Amino acid sequence: MVGGSGTPYGLPTRFRLSGNSPVAACFRTGLALWLSPAELAQYGVSGPPGSPAAEPWEGAGTLPSDVSLGVLPLGGEAKRLGCLVVMDKAPDAFDADRRHLLELHADQVSAGLEAVAARVMARTERRSLLGPGLDTLRGGAFTLMLSTGRIDADAQVLELFGIAPEEFDRRVETLLARTAPDDVPALMSIVEPSRLPSAGQQLSIRIRRPNGELRWLSLRCRVLVDADGAPERMLGVVADASYLRPSADEVSIVQQLSAALAGATTIREVSQVVVGALRMPLGAGRVAVAELEADRFVVSVLDPPEPDAWPAAWRSEWRTEWPDASCHSMPTLESVLRGGHVALWPPGHALESDLAGIGPGGLAVLPLPADGRIVGVCLVGWEEEHAFGPEERSLLTATAGLVGQALVRAHALDAGHELATMLQRSLLPRKLPSLPGGVAVARYLPATMGLEVGGDWYDVIPLSDGHLALVIGDVEGHSAGAATIMGQMRTAIRAYAIEGHPPDVVFSHANRLLLGMETDLFATCCYVDLDMEEGIAWFVRAGHLPPLLRFPDGTTEELSVEGGPPLGVAVEGEFPLTEVGLTPGTVLVLLTDGLAESATLHLDDGIRRVRELLAAADPADAGQLADTLLGESKRRDDDVAVLVLRYDGMRVRPTRVRWAVWRLPDAVMHARRFTARKLRSWNVTEELDVALLVVSELVTNAIAHTQGEVRLDLTLAADRLRIAVNDASPRAPVKPTSVDWESTGGRGLLLVEAVSASWGSVPLSGGKQVWSEIALDPGEQLGIAEAAAAADGRRNGEEVP
Repeated sequence: MVGGSGTPYGLPTRFRLSGNSPVAACFRTGLALWLSPAELAQYGVSGPPGSPAAEPWEGAGTLPSDVSLGVLPLGGEAKRLGCLVVMDKAPDAFDADRRHLLELHADQVSAGLEAVAARVMARTERRSLLGPGLDTLRGGAFTLMLSTGRIDADAQVLELFGIAPEEFDRRVETLLARTAPDDVPALMSIVEPSRLPSAGQQLSIRIRRPNGELRWLSLRCRVLVDADGAPERMLGVVADASYLRPSADEVSIVQQLSAALAGATTIREVSQVVVGALRMPLGAGRVAVAELEADRFVVSVLDPPEPDAWPAAWRSEWRTEWPDASCHSMPTLESVLRGGHVALWPPGHALESDLAGIGPGGLAVLPLPADGRIVGVCLVGWEEEHAFGPEERSLLTATAGLVGQALVRAHALDAGHELATMLQRSLLPRKLPSLPGGVAVARYLPATMGLEVGGDWYDVIPLSDGHLALVIGDVEGHSAGAATIMGQMRTAIRAYAIEGHPPDVVFSHANRLLLGMETDLFATCCYVDLDMEEGIAWFVRAGHLPPLLRFPDGTTEELSVEGGPPLGVAVEGEFPLTEVGLTPGTVLVLLTDGLAESATLHLDDGIRRVRELLAAADPADAGQLADTLLGESKRRDDDVAVLVLRYDGMRVRPTRVRWAVWRLPDAVMHARRFTARKLRSWNVTEELDVALLVVSELVTNAIAHTQGEVRLDLTLAADRLRIAVNDASPRAPVKPTSVDWESTGGRGLLLVEAVSASWGSVPLSGGKQVWSEIALDPGEQLGIAEAAAAADGRRNGEEVP
């Protein structure tokens, strides 16, 4: 297509019939125009070449100077349908043979438009005829030498016949072998050298493709003679002619589906066959095919694939590479699957919104049975009101049985791919945590080559004191071995981070761990420790791509983060820290090189392209922004991982204080007095006694059972008070299972558990932290807010009334 601003040549999409453009002239006269670049440049509004013209015809000013133009009328004098416009960037683009072929193709397009128009009018539909008329007629051309029987056919002709280009021997017999036996005599009548087809003759034939599919083709041809008037060669065009056949009935749909499923070997192929067999014949607006795994739907195909075409809940759950959703979120669908029978709902039926939005004009739910169980589900929805006929349930039931068996068969044939997919899904985070003061989203797409499993990973790790760790990494290669190392590295980095190590120490530990593994693979990684309260980020990079920032004003920056060697390369590798301040509204993007680099895309150009997409995207929807960065590429030589954080800043920041506990006989008393003073200054009075009890027990245990430094941390959030005691012992506290009534100790942790909303212990570098959270009464919220404002004022040097 050459019309419109988004196409290579940018012709106008409409022409005035009264104008003097080549298109309008061809339409009025019914004569084809073949314009060279020079003739095209002379064409003006006042008339054809040679006539005086004040300015070029509409749109001609945007055309390159070396473009040739061909315009052919569609339809006859009685009913002119339009024009076929052909452009080629060559001075002599339209020789005699090519003109003949284009005239034949114009005849086919005219026939297609007339046939589609008749079907549209029969269905009382209102839609453009141009798309269906041209899309169904995308065909190919061939040249047959009548003296030798040798034929030259383009790739589209071979695709229609189901012949691979490398297997074609240029013999007419090869094409005749694919033709239905009943149609061979009619075909031979026009390819015989002694027979001349009449002008404009069209022949419809049936061919049998290798997968058993029976397809209708249309053939138009023209015989050219030599100087003596003897037939020399035949020019012809071939196109898909299924649009000329009547709509398939229920039996033929099942037959076609069965034949197509016989050649489907993967879950995705089975799903695509189902969509192709049901959507157009049934006039459906949406078709979804999903497998049933445990209590979740795992979708393999959505048609149409655009997220906006599906209900909002589906878009949020099913936008990533492995779309899935819980069965329990759609109870109506869950009940249909339990019953195992096809369910048909006409418009207006009371359904949950997640289902009603799929088929506002009618919805069919097909449980897919196989081996005595339900293995999946197919959803068919209509936009306009759909009346379910009496035979439709039988058709859909038969279809469901075929598809269910095909899914089971595909699973057996696709075991390697399924194993790789499950491995990847188990190694990456299933969901990212909700963050105070920001939104984090991630996307991962495996390489489309090879095993479709790789070493890219990402992680979001909540840390203590309002900190957050963002990690993205890439293990060399995309194989099962790379995925295994990736899983080990992700687990190790998460463990080191939770222990409280700074980012450079986390990388030093991970580097030594990878060097000690029995592997030659290395990993690149980028780690960010972000203080969500203050907006201060510490970056450390090990051979990885630098992060990208999008500022609130829409500008972008590639951060200059000092880096170290990849993990697993150097024993004494150093990983310096880089500090960067983030303002609310800033978007931080971490990515792997699969997004910015390929065999055809240089890294610098790829980073520039990602920055342009980032600048143009809307940061209000972080998920849509991540999808925009992924682009539309269907073929990927490498894995792609993207981690996006929109930093919003915290509106109400927690208040924190720390107290170093001296190992004195009255240490617990001092800790209680410190806690009491702070809680009264924060207006926390209702839960004061409970908090003092928890402080007494935790500090007593730390002093009695550990050596070294003991520290008390108090954190006041909006509705919680967190009390934490850090000590130098790595041993976690053990809660007694039972305490004798005569015992004088052992009840401390039982008391803490009884009065706390939650409590626990986490390891820290060289020690541990035992913490307790106490829920605050709603009546204390106003006082807490005032205390927090006062604390902020003192922190900023302001006067506090």
